[in-house]
Amino acid sequence: MATCLVTGGAGFLGSHLCDELLSRGHRVICVDNLETGSLRNIAHIRRPEFEFRQVDIVQPFFVDEPVDVVYHAASPASPIDYLRLPLHTLKVGSHGTHHALGLAKAHRARFLLFSTSEVYGDPQVHPQQESYWGHVNPIGPRGVYDEAKRYAEALTMAYHRQQGVDTTIVRIFNTYGARMRPHDGRAIPTFLRQALSGEPITVFGDGSQTRSFCFVDDLIDGIIRLAESGEHQPVNVGNPDEFTLLELAETVIDLTGSASEILHQPLPTDDPKQRRPDITRAQELLGWEPRVSLRDGLQRTIEQAGRDGLLGRSA
Repeated sequence: MATCLVTGGAGFLGSHLCDELLSRGHRVICVDNLETGSLRNIAHIRRPEFEFRQVDIVQPFFVDEPVDVVYHAASPASPIDYLRLPLHTLKVGSHGTHHALGLAKAHRARFLLFSTSEVYGDPQVHPQQESYWGHVNPIGPRGVYDEAKRYAEALTMAYHRQQGVDTTIVRIFNTYGARMRPHDGRAIPTFLRQALSGEPITVFGDGSQTRSFCFVDDLIDGIIRLAESGEHQPVNVGNPDEFTLLELAETVIDLTGSASEILHQPLPTDDPKQRRPDITRAQELLGWEPRVSLRDGLQRTIEQAGRDGLLGRSA
């Protein structure tokens, strides 16, 4: 049994990671300040191998018992959160990552940073390979998230090169599934909430901008494979199937049987025009590729969220 510490463990991705690690027989220490995470996401976990600690990792924190793996998932991750919490987002990427890396160093633990496709910004290379340096506006409103993650990547590699910490970095592309907050501002929970309540579905611009959507179960599998590998360089984990936002809206309307109309609104500042991962490295290094199609994943999300009573209500 390995002891895994998950920062941001009460969030959307963090809680799914906790579930999967426990199912594989590991002990899990879940750390979260509950700013954007929720105890509701982990309320179902009642096992002696699971421990929750309410901690803000912007402040130094310590763990007395041995730790084998640190999964650093903590950060505001949706536009509505990092635009509301710009300074905290930057502090989590800097101070929080420094503290998490220091903990991994003290315990000689494997360290995995949850990074993001946002490090590529509004990409001028398509699809995006890990070797692409990105096209980011560092002073734009989205820059607080993009640059926090880019700094976190630089800090992670510095700890590896100078301090000998066993680190790796996953660059996560758009992910969806149960436990996303209906009002978190991202496309899939927004479209599902609007469709199921009969509201107009709001599509920014003409809807021609593209995204690649990965179901959460596929993503978590890829992340754990990366943590268990010996890889140190960044690896893209996402679904390379590319859809326009208009196609996504039409698919949601079809699956929900909704009568919602599509309402177009102005594009946000620095909104990426296209986003699609090149997953060659994940396939070659980890033997990983996604298995759940967008339609199947959306259907599973709708069914699970309906059972949990989460869709159509405020987070």
